[in-house]
Amino acid sequence: MKSFYITTPIYYVNDKPHIGHAYTSLACDMIARFKHLDGYNVKFLTGTDEHGQKIEKAAAANGVSPQEFVDEVSSSFRELAKALDLTNDDFIRTTEPRHKQAAQHLWNQLVASGNIYLGEYAGWYAIRDEAFYQEDELVNGKAPTGAEVEWVKESSYFFKLSAWEEPLLEYYAKHPEAIQPESRRNEVLRFIEGGLKDLSISRTTLKWGIPVPGDPDHVMYVWLDALTNYLSALGYPKNDYQQYWDQAVHVVGKDIIRFHSVYWPAFLMAAGLTPPKTVFAHGWWTVEGEKMSKSLGNVIDPIEMINTYGADAFRYFLLRDLSFGQDGDFSKTSFINLLNTDLANAYGNLCQRVLSFIYKNADAIIPTPAEFTEEDKALLAMPKEMLPVLRGHIDHFHLHRYAESVWQIIAEGNRYVDAQKPWSLKKEDPTRMATVLYTLADVIRQIAMLTQPILPVASSKILTILSVEKSDFTQLEVALKPGLSVSEPQPLFAKYI
Repeated sequence: MKSFYITTPIYYVNDKPHIGHAYTSLACDMIARFKHLDGYNVKFLTGTDEHGQKIEKAAAANGVSPQEFVDEVSSSFRELAKALDLTNDDFIRTTEPRHKQAAQHLWNQLVASGNIYLGEYAGWYAIRDEAFYQEDELVNGKAPTGAEVEWVKESSYFFKLSAWEEPLLEYYAKHPEAIQPESRRNEVLRFIEGGLKDLSISRTTLKWGIPVPGDPDHVMYVWLDALTNYLSALGYPKNDYQQYWDQAVHVVGKDIIRFHSVYWPAFLMAAGLTPPKTVFAHGWWTVEGEKMSKSLGNVIDPIEMINTYGADAFRYFLLRDLSFGQDGDFSKTSFINLLNTDLANAYGNLCQRVLSFIYKNADAIIPTPAEFTEEDKALLAMPKEMLPVLRGHIDHFHLHRYAESVWQIIAEGNRYVDAQKPWSLKKEDPTRMATVLYTLADVIRQIAMLTQPILPVASSKILTILSVEKSDFTQLEVALKPGLSVSEPQPLFAKYI
């Protein structure tokens, strides 16, 4: 089996999860589910980033130890993963022993390769971003992100990032797919071409972090610590990590593309390792046209959305409404319209009227077909013929187009029902009715297989109604067996006003 490795960023535990966290996780889950169904040996990683000054300060403000603080907040991200019905194989925490061992090993590799030296850092530091900024990067006295900065001067270990400017440019010239979409690749290349300065990678003014090997007065700067999670979850430095690492895909928000496509590959190459195959940076969500913020009270709580509308509905909107890689806006009106149009009226209606008709008028079993017409054959072939198109959408991160393509089959299925009129055939031509119902049942089965990466709950229900076990995409080539029992269907999707 071909291996495939996909990761979310590890989420920083200074606050509870919001729609942005859910979006990244769902995109990774959709890709992971598709690859698994398409015959890959998949590893899907998510987790939490639990070190740094923000955590230290937040814990103190709450009157608890940093460990107690991260234990509580990290659990909320685990609960989100369950609520979203994610299929992640692992959940990494940077406070785990396995991560500490991997991060310290990577540090030692960088020391051995001559890429780390001790010096003194003086510059502007943003606690919110856990990042240092040069004077010329400040905007009105703040970080480019709008975060407050403070002047920091302290002893620090440095990574020789400046030495990796040309190697990075050469690597990206040979591997243009390594940063996506193109707008983000261009952004990263401009940053590298502007000149790279050596990077401070340790702190002495905080203690909540992984100690630097051989110098416990220093802790690793959060990005060297955090980024190593992608290796530590694979058991690095044990050799078997390479089974997945060669196929690593990192999905991140556009705000952290620099860390993943400049610092991270430089660390890896300096340690004799290969950069990830692809880093894909998606956009940000606004809410009703405004930036999400606590002060505006417009932060979308994914758990609340799931409790109200169900995981499938929430998954569908996030994965269908926005062109992956672009910024998007969450509108309650758009959300409801999409649920009603695509789920209730199109997909739900097709399944309900066909399966209910079979249950009531065909003795609740899949009928035995007679000879197929050209119309029957064309509809039955659509899902199988669509699979290569769907592979392309997944491989090129066109996640919204995946749903568009599958819904073409759903639309054709509804047109076929209207044209064939099985309710009229019941008296006029029962043999033809049996063939039409069989054709529709098999197409619905195939559609349910294709919608598993987006709508796992509804897809499972449809397959259960048809007495079909969950199965991978190879089963698209296997015809539905006549005579299988059909259980009484219930509406799959609610309709909202």
